[in-house]
Amino acid sequence: MTDETTTADDQLALARDIDACCRLTGEFTLRSGQVASEYFDKYLFESDPVLLGRVADRMVDLVPPGTELLGGLELGGVPIATALSARTGLPALFVRKKAKEYGTCKLAEGPDVAGRRITLVEDVITTGGAVRDATRELRAAGAIVEVVVCAIDRSPADVNPLDDVQLEVRPVLTKAELDAVHG
Repeated sequence: MTDETTTADDQLALARDIDACCRLTGEFTLRSGQVASEYFDKYLFESDPVLLGRVADRMVDLVPPGTELLGGLELGGVPIATALSARTGLPALFVRKKAKEYGTCKLAEGPDVAGRRITLVEDVITTGGAVRDATRELRAAGAIVEVVVCAIDRSPADVNPLDDVQLEVRPVLTKAELDAVHG
């Protein structure tokens, strides 16, 4: 078995395990107000130390050279960024949805971001709204943000939902890969 085959087999196994753990059926009201018969509960893999570790292991090679900080987005990106930080030795930064209105009034908890190259870390990207907002805020604070690594990219194939903010998306898994193993 070659390394390439092993990697493909590992990817397929991870997709199967994540799908089996996280895809729920029933009646779910989505953020948009629409009702769906299927829901993907990403917190189920994030709270499982083995699955979280496997995702973080796959993310290591997605982090671009020159990254100084890993910016985990509230809430789902925080455990992934922490696991990834432990594997890479890069410091983690915890990025809030909006700056605190008390104490330090920070958007990002951890080291100073000004002039630093930050790779954002997110659990699932569909439209990229939270990532887009964080990118704009961090750049306004002087950070260099060019890449987001995510566990799952649920956007349509061949579409980068973050092109408008010139942000490259590097996923561990895609919606197509999860749909292909669902059965």
